[in-house]
Amino acid sequence: MSAFNPQKIESDRRLLELLSQNFGNISAAATEIINLEAILNLPKGTEHFIADIHGEADAFRHILKNASGNIKRKVNELFSTSMREEDIRQLCSLIYYPGRKLALVRSTEHDIENFYKITLHLLVKVLQEVSSKYSRSKVRKSLPKEFAYIIEELLHESPFEENKQLYYNRIIETIISTGQAEECIRAISYVIQRLSIDHLHLLGDIYDRGDGAHIVMDTLMRYKDLDIQWGNHDVLWMGAACGNECCIANVLRISLRYGNMATLEDGYGINLVPLATFAMETYGDDQCSVFMPKGDSDNALSDKNKSLIAKMHKAISIIQFKLEGQMIARHPEWKMDNRRLLHLINLENGSVVIDGQTYPLTDTNLPTINPDDPYMLTHEESLLMEKLVHSFSVSDKLKQHINVFFSHGSLYTVSNSNLLYHASIPLNADGSLKMVEVNGTAYSGPDLLMQIEMLLRSAYNSETPETEKANARDYYFYAWCGPDSPLFDKSKMATFERYLIADKKTHHEEKGYYYHLRGQEEVCDRILDAFNVTGEHRHIINGHVPVKAGDGENPVKANGKLMVIDGGFSKAYHSTTGIAGYTLVYHSRGFELVQHEPFTSADEAVRNGTDIISTNRLVELSSHRVRVRDTDRGKELMGQIQELRELLYAYRHGLIKERK
Repeated sequence: MSAFNPQKIESDRRLLELLSQNFGNISAAATEIINLEAILNLPKGTEHFIADIHGEADAFRHILKNASGNIKRKVNELFSTSMREEDIRQLCSLIYYPGRKLALVRSTEHDIENFYKITLHLLVKVLQEVSSKYSRSKVRKSLPKEFAYIIEELLHESPFEENKQLYYNRIIETIISTGQAEECIRAISYVIQRLSIDHLHLLGDIYDRGDGAHIVMDTLMRYKDLDIQWGNHDVLWMGAACGNECCIANVLRISLRYGNMATLEDGYGINLVPLATFAMETYGDDQCSVFMPKGDSDNALSDKNKSLIAKMHKAISIIQFKLEGQMIARHPEWKMDNRRLLHLINLENGSVVIDGQTYPLTDTNLPTINPDDPYMLTHEESLLMEKLVHSFSVSDKLKQHINVFFSHGSLYTVSNSNLLYHASIPLNADGSLKMVEVNGTAYSGPDLLMQIEMLLRSAYNSETPETEKANARDYYFYAWCGPDSPLFDKSKMATFERYLIADKKTHHEEKGYYYHLRGQEEVCDRILDAFNVTGEHRHIINGHVPVKAGDGENPVKANGKLMVIDGGFSKAYHSTTGIAGYTLVYHSRGFELVQHEPFTSADEAVRNGTDIISTNRLVELSSHRVRVRDTDRGKELMGQIQELRELLYAYRHGLIKERK
């Protein structure tokens, strides 16, 4: 208390007066200090880091439900000596999918009341375990209102304590006799899921390739403790939602390339009939073999559907090349003129000249390209784009999902001595931070990311003047594929070459220096210093480039300073990575990297108790158990304690009057 003095109290008076509205007397302020001091000494909550989901909703949701395997590990620790492995699997399945599992059990179980009784006892034990690192207040806030009192009583009473045994058992019996057993089982299961992950970090690329990005976003809208670092595929959809025609064309092309229209049509109600009509009219007799959908869609689609998708795919791809050529011409400062290739095509002999070399085209039926003005849309293409822009602009669900990126997201985040971003920080050849021009001024490192984020946000700001808004809208395309974009950072996006040139050397996309230098500890330290990331154990965590785990590539680089956690959630990447995604888990004991095998289905998990097979690898073990006081949240709480102690001083010395 001696550290405070009347002069300091006077300078902080307005703050203390506000604080006194919540803690109006000595008793209230002291009680809150005691509470906060206790919280500081709890183990830190478990953080999960996931990158590059790419629309794989089933696998993503299952990983949230099983907490990347953590729930099964805790169940095993509790019951491995008293339950069979099969019963443990079925209990875990119930925790993950309580509604569906209960329906299955109801149809086969002969003594359902006994099942309810045993299950409730088991679930309470699991909930006691997963909630043990949290304060009662935090656990209480996670409980559903209708069962909060009952669950809290079960949590904090023991069935083995003689004085409370009858009380505890009677609660369970009454839950069953009043017909609330299944509702209570569902409620406890969801709380177990929720408390098993204290905070979720998503390092970008929720969209594209898979068909469930809208389902992922619905899940995130209901998630409480969350931050998102924007990926280039996310920014592509953000650009499409605000009317960037190049982004819209790219979104459609990628969806058609993988034969996944569910997000577009079912998720956001995007009307694809005009595109299908235009494609059939323009390419009706064209096999469009180069544009056949890829991946799993090959087997899932009928030949008729594949043929239509291929025609739509070709139609929007050609439109995309035209629109990109127009936009790049409007922005010479982007230095992307090497991406304007349509004027280099010779339609007479079906070839294209790139870097002085002539290549034959894999598809020479290009009726909508005018040799005299190859980047001009035909009348029909212009009408089509107007309809598509309108369709994206009126989708309320798309707007809601894009708002999640603005309310919970950013280009980078610093959390508990970890620097999180999706792809890269542009670097020079010597590892120094590269200066990149944004709106005529050059920036590097955190200033660069801040300026880009402010520019992208301004496209959605109603107060932004229209000319500035149009420029910001255009920039979404550069953020998606610009050579110095921190979300991409490659020499080019070789879409044209991959579709229309067979020679694979033209498909090469030279990565920026970041990708070549990120394995050097001193380079990572330079980046961390630039972002003011401090702490004895500090790290960079990012995704974007799939780690080829099957080939022995190590996701942990730079002597542990950098962790790349794109393990290939997307089915399209499974053959490349050899696995099906990573979760990086940061708990009070340190970091673990969880490597996932492909997910079968939720139906399999419910029927047979199957789970994602995950392998845990210890990345970094803390020398001491990390407490809340060691985290960013701890620093905030210590600041609040200091303010409350100052308020106590003011009350006790009459500088601020207590309230009744």
